[in-house]
Amino acid sequence: MEHTHARTVGKGHGRIEVRECWAISGEANLQFLRGYEAWPELQTMMRIDSARHLGDKVSKESRYFITNLANDAQHLLQTKRSHWAIENELHWVLDIAFREDDSRVRMGHGAQNLAIFRHMAVNLLKQEKSAKGGIHAKRMQAAWDNDYLVKVLSGSMR
Repeated sequence: MEHTHARTVGKGHGRIEVRECWAISGEANLQFLRGYEAWPELQTMMRIDSARHLGDKVSKESRYFITNLANDAQHLLQTKRSHWAIENELHWVLDIAFREDDSRVRMGHGAQNLAIFRHMAVNLLKQEKSAKGGIHAKRMQAAWDNDYLVKVLSGSMR
């Protein structure tokens, strides 16, 4: 199988989203990629077209990917979609629990450094299972209770 195709239609939040994936595999097709030799595990190249209909407005986007996954457009489309769900969840947590979007740090590498610390904090707070509540609640509890803070920080030393 050298090429596959899949299409999904989703409705929600007042919009309709159509996603289509075309995937192609086979050395004869992939060898034309610049730097092909650098990816010995490369199996598939794909294109995902997205169209979002919101009222009379339509926005379209095409994205291209390479992967070591097998050529199955339906699976590739689902995998890419689930990756976005994970990314969106992380960004939501960072914005709500840490108010990342409100940060005004702009000098040097400050923004990148703080982002690393925020990601580390999210991971440590997710690992800590004794307290009830979400990341924001656990963060506040760690700020108010030094014993709980030590418990959260020691979670990385197990």
